[in-house]
Amino acid sequence: MNISERIQFLRKTKGISQEELADKLGISRQAVSKWESEQSTPDLDKVLIMSEYFDVTTDYILKGIESLQHIEEKNKNITSQILYISSTAFLAIGLLCAFSNWYAEQSSESIWGSMIIQVVGVVGYFIGKLISKSNAPFIINWFNIIIILFIPISMVVAIVFNRIIAPYPTDFITRIAFAVVYLIAMIVSFAILNKKTKWI
Repeated sequence: MNISERIQFLRKTKGISQEELADKLGISRQAVSKWESEQSTPDLDKVLIMSEYFDVTTDYILKGIESLQHIEEKNKNITSQILYISSTAFLAIGLLCAFSNWYAEQSSESIWGSMIIQVVGVVGYFIGKLISKSNAPFIINWFNIIIILFIPISMVVAIVFNRIIAPYPTDFITRIAFAVVYLIAMIVSFAILNKKTKWI
């Protein structure tokens, strides 16, 4: 890994854009882009600022010599990324289990196990947040939110229209209402997350 790859790695691990790093360093986004594409290298004063900002040594940025602390932090980041991805998998599996269990038995008791699977996913996500400074990618955050909102929105719509409370819409009216409310929830959550989280 060369200096350009290390800068890009540190930036992505921090979950910030080239523009945000440029603002932090008081330079243009194009300068950061040139560093990351090996067209130029940063001045020493910028390397010092980056080492403090990313909490690594200047030796790591310049030469790739990692301190023990940095290696431990990297391992924590990898673990947290695995937990973030696992959380989405658990949430999706829990949702699918809720659908299949309800379809087979049509009782509220049948979806409790599915909800426990989803709780495991949520707990995994927050453990990932606790053990590392790295943020979950935008897409993970957004998928988690829209998966978590699916069953509550379905149930609220069923209550409003005085229909069977189920983990998914069961008739035409609730399907239309659910689709509208769920689409709004997806758009709103996307807009809110897009302001807070970066794609890269």
